Amino acid sequence: MTRKHPIAGLLLAGMSLVPAPAMAWGDYGHRLTARIALAGLNPSARAEVRRILAQGASVDTPDCPLANLEQASTWPDCVRSMPDRFKASFAWHYQDIEICDQFDIAEGCPGGNCVTAQIPRQLAIVADRRASPAARAQALAFFVHLTGDLHQPLHIGENHDRGGNQVPVSYGAKSGPWMNLHRAWDAELAERALTEPPAVNAMSPTRAQRREWSQGTITDWARESWTLSKSSVYGNLHGNGGDVAKSCPALPNGAQRTPINLDNAYGRATQNVIRRQVERAGVRIAALLNTALAR
Repeated sequence: MTRKHPIAGLLLAGMSLVPAPAMAWGDYGHRLTARIALAGLNPSARAEVRRILAQGASVDTPDCPLANLEQASTWPDCVRSMPDRFKASFAWHYQDIEICDQFDIAEGCPGGNCVTAQIPRQLAIVADRRASPAARAQALAFFVHLTGDLHQPLHIGENHDRGGNQVPVSYGAKSGPWMNLHRAWDAELAERALTEPPAVNAMSPTRAQRREWSQGTITDWARESWTLSKSSVYGNLHGNGGDVAKSCPALPNGAQRTPINLDNAYGRATQNVIRRQVERAGVRIAALLNTALAR
């Protein structure tokens, strides 16, 4: 299923209606993945990353600075406000793979314009020392950010509902036409999961976790996110205890009409998933950069 990513459309339609945290994992979550990644870089890769981003101004996006890895992690969302230059990248942030079908890495990726195809493409530019400074800095930002997006389950899995954007929800006092399942996972649920004690920080992943999570491929990691979208996002949505079969077939007419209350039980059921996915993203960013930038 092909769809326009919700954030791109909402930004263009009216940025004032969508708070900044509505971006995938939110500004805080993406910056956290960058801090985790930076802590895992070897000295050679860290030095090369800093050298690349020292030329970040050459990308010429003064309203979206690109001088360090944390800024790089949010830069691709920032430049959505510049559609004349970056509209082609809007579809790179997600991939629609239906949860009620078999996992297919080729699904929802027309012309390679999806997250799983763009991560290796952008990483190849980062690793190309013959590429221009601007091209490498821009590619590094896309690589870091898109790897974070890959680990948000609703950027991979969906149930004929535009990745949860057609599922209105309420969360505490927050409710309204702008409040949906996708946004809740990007922002409210993520911020709560990442900041409640013990808060996730750059050193949260253990050495053993870094070794374990560095294994696998982008396809493996996409399947992991897709599986979590089935079990944790949708499977727990109606109190089904992770039984995704009860969430299939899709919602009637592709849309949920009545807001679903995301209660404390749902928050608790999803908390560890969010924490682990953000940590895994940071670890895997570091692992891929350590290999790509090896001298």
